[in-house]
Amino acid sequence: MSAASVAVVVVTFNRADLLSRMLDGLAAQTRRPDEVVVVDNASTDHTRAVLEAREDLPLRVVHMSENLGGAGGFHRGTELAHAAGHDRIWLMDDDVVPAPDCLAVLMAQDGPCLMAVREDLDGVLVEKAAVRFDLDNPLAIRPKTASVDSTYAARAQMPPLVPVENVAFEGFMVAREVVDAIGLPDPSFFIFYDDVDYAIRARRAGFGIVAVRDAVLVRQLDFNQQHDLAGWKGYFMYRNLFVVHLRYGNNLAVRLKPFAVAAAVVLLSPLRGGRAEARNVIRAIRDAWGMRGVPGRPAPRG
Repeated sequence: MSAASVAVVVVTFNRADLLSRMLDGLAAQTRRPDEVVVVDNASTDHTRAVLEAREDLPLRVVHMSENLGGAGGFHRGTELAHAAGHDRIWLMDDDVVPAPDCLAVLMAQDGPCLMAVREDLDGVLVEKAAVRFDLDNPLAIRPKTASVDSTYAARAQMPPLVPVENVAFEGFMVAREVVDAIGLPDPSFFIFYDDVDYAIRARRAGFGIVAVRDAVLVRQLDFNQQHDLAGWKGYFMYRNLFVVHLRYGNNLAVRLKPFAVAAAVVLLSPLRGGRAEARNVIRAIRDAWGMRGVPGRPAPRG
């Protein structure tokens, strides 16, 4: 795959300093990307100045007129990279920095879907991609029942390639043939689970996904997956988790699980002290039902 072209798609919003460090990491790659598509989700900080100052990368910058969330940004960036004819597309958030050989390691590996493996600033393995994402058991409260970092204590304990069942759009590389077959990331998710949805679509179309042990990606921020379920992010957490179950549950009980979860949240809301969370989950189940159809139209061939 050394002759294949690769575009990096970066989505950013109001994190100019993190973005600058991530772009430094791309500029230091031993295998330079052929194009870097940066989707700026209507940032109001100094993101524009950071991007205008870069002269060391083949940048293509898209300044959105409104914030379409990570899902909308990855949809647009993937669309542009695909239309430009690239063989591979490497999806990247603005808060990770690739090791200098990360892209070279991925490009040397064959396969339709590859995942770089994340660690924190101390070198601790923090790869959350699911080794098992259970859409069979209706009693599984969280479908991610095992992740890379819960399965392996350290990177050194991993085999070179680890099959995974979902990904994060932080170092996920997808081949052109996958986009041809399943289309683009679904922008309607806004935030959360757009990457999970895309991974499930890829796997159900017959494309395996592997995490590549030696492709090192350093996460600049601590993981914080404990969101306020009564706040605006809580709505998207519930809605998009429900969508995944409604779309891909492998049996009727799993597809009905969102309704049971919503009912339980509403019933327990007096004890949990959250009418706002109850309102969120009611709105989420209603809206998730309207999103239950799986996106099916492939992206146009560039």
